[in-house]
Amino acid sequence: MAQPIKKTIALPDGREITLETGKLAKQADGAVELRMGNTMLLATVVSAKEAGEGVDFMPLQVEYKEKFSSAGRFPGGFLKREGRASDYEILTARLVDRVLRPLFPDNYHADTFVNIIMFSADGEDMPDALAGLAASAAIAVSDIPFNGPISEVRVARVNGEFVIDPTFEQLKDADMELMVGATYENIMMVEGEMKEVSEADLLAALKAAHDAIKVQCKAQMELAEELHVVKREYCHEVNDEELRKDVHDKCYDKAYEVAKAGCADKHWRMDHFDAICDEYIESLPEEVREEKTPLVKRYYHDVEREAMRRCVLDEGVRLDGRKTTDIRPIWIETDYVPGPHGSAVFTRGETQALATVTLGTKMDEKILDDVLNQGKERFLLHYNFPPFSTGEAKPQRGVGRREVGHGNLAHRALKGMFPDNFPYVCRIVSDILESNGSSSMATVCAGTLALLDAGVKMKKPVSGIAMGLITDSDGSKYAVLSDILGDEDHLGDMDFKVTGTRDGITATQMDIKVDGLSYEVLEKALNQARDGRMHILDKIAEAIPEARADYKSHVPRIETMLIPKELIGAVIGPGGKVIQGIQEASGATVSIDEIEDGGYIEVASSDKESMDKALDMIRAIVALPEEGKVYQGKVRSILDFGAFVEFMPNRDGLLHISEISWERLENMEASGLKEGDEVEVKLIEIDKKTGKYRLSMRALQPKPEGYVEPQRRERAPRREGSNDRPRRDGDRGPRRDRGDRPRRDNNHD
Repeated sequence: MAQPIKKTIALPDGREITLETGKLAKQADGAVELRMGNTMLLATVVSAKEAGEGVDFMPLQVEYKEKFSSAGRFPGGFLKREGRASDYEILTARLVDRVLRPLFPDNYHADTFVNIIMFSADGEDMPDALAGLAASAAIAVSDIPFNGPISEVRVARVNGEFVIDPTFEQLKDADMELMVGATYENIMMVEGEMKEVSEADLLAALKAAHDAIKVQCKAQMELAEELHVVKREYCHEVNDEELRKDVHDKCYDKAYEVAKAGCADKHWRMDHFDAICDEYIESLPEEVREEKTPLVKRYYHDVEREAMRRCVLDEGVRLDGRKTTDIRPIWIETDYVPGPHGSAVFTRGETQALATVTLGTKMDEKILDDVLNQGKERFLLHYNFPPFSTGEAKPQRGVGRREVGHGNLAHRALKGMFPDNFPYVCRIVSDILESNGSSSMATVCAGTLALLDAGVKMKKPVSGIAMGLITDSDGSKYAVLSDILGDEDHLGDMDFKVTGTRDGITATQMDIKVDGLSYEVLEKALNQARDGRMHILDKIAEAIPEARADYKSHVPRIETMLIPKELIGAVIGPGGKVIQGIQEASGATVSIDEIEDGGYIEVASSDKESMDKALDMIRAIVALPEEGKVYQGKVRSILDFGAFVEFMPNRDGLLHISEISWERLENMEASGLKEGDEVEVKLIEIDKKTGKYRLSMRALQPKPEGYVEPQRRERAPRREGSNDRPRRDGDRGPRRDRGDRPRRDNNHD
């Protein structure tokens, strides 16, 4: 075996990351093993030698997979093996993909697959922060063309200090957390959540992250140099420079006129842009038309991009006629759908989101069972992007990675403003009905409106806005665009989403497509985003100034109570029999959890009568018996000396024959009591040693005039050393000593 090569990277706090290549997965184009403590990732990359026919884009697939065995666990489910990717794995893969994809050469179109597998985890260090470094290192040691290397780090502010790649424990105390991806020179990707931090704090965190990334990029460069890596040659495009120039000369002015027209109708612009291209194709000689059409469309796309960008930079006119700082017209309607517990429509220009809120009980909690993350989630947000929202005629095939990613961003934006100790489980669903840019930010705004309509007392309303950027080729000019359109995202240089309240930022996501973006530009974008955010918050306040005073009539009401731990079993009953009986008898939903302080009971019902009935039944079970209190009980069994009466759920007491009536009863038959009879009893004594209960019926009856309690006969003291007991009436003779008893003959019949 060839000697593997290893590089060590020191983090600011002294922890170390090691990169090793040449030992595992040697048949891949590139493979690197990354270790940090007892966390180990293996990243591999394989790229086809040739591009597929007609492919004019980068077909990159990034997969991140966590093995349950890495943490010494079995996967759940019947098959007991890893299944489809979890949301966490999808989100981690997206973070890596978003940094890698822009850095492959524009004309490199070969199928490329990056796989990152977690084989070991110590539960302390967070593996998702290491995935980007591992993937980039694998590409760095391969012959695949790449304009990197890159790395990703998580930066968190803990007790006022920035920490690079914090542990799970450290992250609990952070007030901001960002994942940052960058090359040695430039930041390429940002995503994270914050507790209402300022724009200046966000920029400071980006600088701290980039400083750490530079060290990790340098280590990859050294690794590649030591391996003498030579990147492969490729030729994935056939070009016709004469045709490219002809398309530009004949189409640019027409495309510029459409871009300058300032029409807010997306479909009008698309039709007119397409008509220019179609007209040029029709002008080609018929014998070469079919052959040249793919090239014409590629070159015309560049023309359209240049026309839009020059119109913004030179004349300050955007595709829909707005100025760079203008927000599209907004209209809002709350309580739009009667069935859900809250709803709202938020429309901004040609982007429209319908959000609904459902409030549920503990039974509706989402169970998390990832490799390193187990628990329950009480605040959920799901984002749906159907094809009809963009006028596309195609089927909807389940939830895609984009929907998972956009939903996660909106969830992070809102969750910090969700009320603490909220009794309900809450689910927001955002369905995008129209889309022309910034649908995830429309989801944040619609989600805020729907929560307020549902009566959820948010800490503060949240809005979101997407910022764009257009830069000149030499960097001499740039324009920051507020509330970007879909075309401005596609043809521009940056997509920077910022969400927050009036007091600070709650979440952000940024993808940068150009080199050399300065902090000055980022600061301008953040300040411009704040102005746009405030404008939208004003519109939200006009539509619904505060949360609905009370929940809607069909929202289930929830009551909670805390009981001692020792009574949890009594409420649940054997096999859940008692708690199921409460639900069947009352019609309410009852759940119970053991917590540190005792048993946490949650009762939910939209009907007050069933709610009260369930609570009364639970209180009866958990209530402690009190001496002197009167109870309604049921006779459970009859004995010679009295009866046992269940006077509280699962609590029986002895009703002695002498306590049934003031009259002397010779036997229990004279009492008239039968099993199943309902009787009123008084608890007259709780034995402090045994915990047994003495009940009385006669204590609730008038005492007969002149009644004298019969005197109890005192027992004579036993003589020391004697086996005799005191003589009683009815004894037939002296008690025999054990030794005087006649022996039984075992053979006697």
